[in-house]
Amino acid sequence: MRLSSAALSILGVIARMALGFHENMRMLMVSQHEARTDHLTGLGNRRKLLDDLTARTGMTDVLALFDLNGFKQYNDTFGHLAGDALLARLGASLGQFVGNRGIAYRMGGDEFCIVCTDDGDRETAELVDGARAALAEDGEGFAVSAAFGSVRLPLEASSATEALRLSDQRMYAQKQNVRGSAGEQSSGVLLKTLTERDPNLGTHAKEVAALAAAVATRLGLTTNDIERVRIAASLHDIGKIAIPDAILQKTSALTEVELMFVRRHTLIGERILHAAPALAHVSAIVRASHERFDGTGYPDGLKGSAIPLLARIVFVCDAFDAMTSERPYAAALTVDEALDELDRNAGTQFDPSVVSVVRELVEGGFVRPRTQTIAA
Repeated sequence: MRLSSAALSILGVIARMALGFHENMRMLMVSQHEARTDHLTGLGNRRKLLDDLTARTGMTDVLALFDLNGFKQYNDTFGHLAGDALLARLGASLGQFVGNRGIAYRMGGDEFCIVCTDDGDRETAELVDGARAALAEDGEGFAVSAAFGSVRLPLEASSATEALRLSDQRMYAQKQNVRGSAGEQSSGVLLKTLTERDPNLGTHAKEVAALAAAVATRLGLTTNDIERVRIAASLHDIGKIAIPDAILQKTSALTEVELMFVRRHTLIGERILHAAPALAHVSAIVRASHERFDGTGYPDGLKGSAIPLLARIVFVCDAFDAMTSERPYAAALTVDEALDELDRNAGTQFDPSVVSVVRELVEGGFVRPRTQTIAA
């Protein structure tokens, strides 16, 4: 039976419609897949995680969230392309490790996640530890590891949103503890090095750190900022290990060339701290620890609120302790004389609000007079 040309035309239209329908469906499926897939690693993204957790409602699962330690420094050192390549390698490593025992995701940035069936404490802990190991890589000049927080569903969280919030809190707490431990060790080593170079510098660093932490506490700063200013204050002079003793111990006025050497110590300190992953977060404070409130300080000539508050705190505390100590070029001032000197220079050299708090603390008995000899 031969079909008329009209019938053939209609069949052609139908065929084209069918092909168009299938192509649209294919494009829709591709679009939906891409919308739930991280383009860099090929793992599921946050949206995919939320969909999967909704589909797994009623199951006993463990959600573990991971955040990379040392990735920012890697990115800053080797560049964003190298950083993306590292994330792709770590994502592939995580996906390969998890295999069919769970599902791996990249949440964005340097955060990853896995979801697996809760098979008991030992088995689950081994899987989480293995995933953490899969997200670690080290080489010449870098070391990347992962902090994590895990949550049992539905035992500890009844919804995906609650599970992510709780796991993020636990991950952050562990990250802070790890960084704090590593930071304490690293700062301890550097402070010991400074003390070996000049015992009086070590004593000065400890006094400045104690006062700076007290000032930050009185100002109502966060626990994290109090710890940052304490570490930064204890290491604000670390760059002086590169300054010749002939300059640091000179009793007469420094020449312009010698002043140039001294003013480099904040930049040297920044480089030293930035090279230690656990201390990089205080390097900028040390760099700005000799900026003056009126903009005539060094190395960047920052002014007023452009100077980080923690650096402004270190600067005032450093000056107060230095003035109340014996220096190669000046006798120690009394506590009252030093406070009056801070007041006279408030608004020009120092932040007035910080000076006010230092006076409150000193007059309240926080600081005892001492007669140490310290370097310039």
